[in-house]
Formats: sequence, structure tokens, C-alpha cells
Amino acid sequence: MDFTTSAVIASWAAIALLALVVSGLIRQVHQLSRTQQHHPGRVGLAPGASAPGPDPAALGGLLTPGRAALLLFLDADCRTCADVLAEARAWTVRQDAAAPQVFGFYAGAGPQDEEGAVPVRDHRPELFTAYDIPATPYAVAIDPEGRITRSEPLGSPTALLRLLDDIQPATPRSLP
Repeated sequence: MDFTTSAVIASWAAIALLALVVSGLIRQVHQLSRTQQHHPGRVGLAPGASAPGPDPAALGGLLTPGRAALLLFLDADCRTCADVLAEARAWTVRQDAAAPQVFGFYAGAGPQDEEGAVPVRDHRPELFTAYDIPATPYAVAIDPEGRITRSEPLGSPTALLRLLDDIQPATPRSLP
């Protein structure tokens, strides 16, 4: 038997052994997952709950009483967060005065650019805690009465637009 044949046989033996080990590990993971009690938990505040600190003092005087709002929780190192903020600014410019107010909040330092159509406040970790924000970007919609209507993560600017359409449907135009 030459060296090449010996190497091929040894390789096949190693592959077979590796397959047995992986199979055993997969079986153990399945057994553990079946025995574990899994109760998926909700992240963020539940719809219908009162918004923590909806008074103007708690949010830096930003909220207008009796007007819906959308709070965006962002991170300066998150590319998607920057895209979501840009889309929120573009959406806000296209809306009338009855549209929900949109605000951006950062737990740490925020971007150092112009404020634009969406007011941004940085160094607000207490809001991330109060609103139970697990990740960024994250949106919390508040109705005019100060109750949470939606609380969910945003994976893209498109998800933000879908959320905004849900809370502020486009006004239908009448035909001439």
C-alpha cells in the first residue's frame, strides 16, 4: 500500500469519526431543547401600556400633548440606525402638521450633524431602560393619549416606512 492510498483511507476514517461526533452533538441539542421549558418573552413595552414619561419634562420638552409620536432608539455605530434616521427625516418633511412627531434617541453620543426634521437627543440611557429597548434600531409609537400602540425592532428603513404607514395612513386624494 502506497502513501496516497494510506492518506485516503485515513481521511475517510477521520470524516466518518467527525460525522459520528456531529450526529451525537445534534442529538444532545435536540434532547436539551425538548426538555427545556421555552416561553418566548416579549421585548419592549406592551401595546396599551402607558408610555413612561410622556410628559414634556421627561422627554426634554419634545412631545406635544394630544399628538401622536414615534420614538426611534438608535446607536451611533449602527449603519442601519443612520439609514432609519435619514428615512425618518425624509418622511417627516413630506408630512403635514397632523402627522406623528418623530424623535431620535441615543443612549450614548449621537451623530454630530444638523438636527433636520427629526429632533435627536443623545446621552439618554434612562429612556432605553424605561422603554425596555433590547437593540437598535427600535421604534415605539405613542398615541395622542400617551399609550404605547407599537413597540418593535426595525431592521431597515423600509420597516420604518411600513410602521409609519400603519400609524399614519396616507391621506387618500380625491379624483378631480
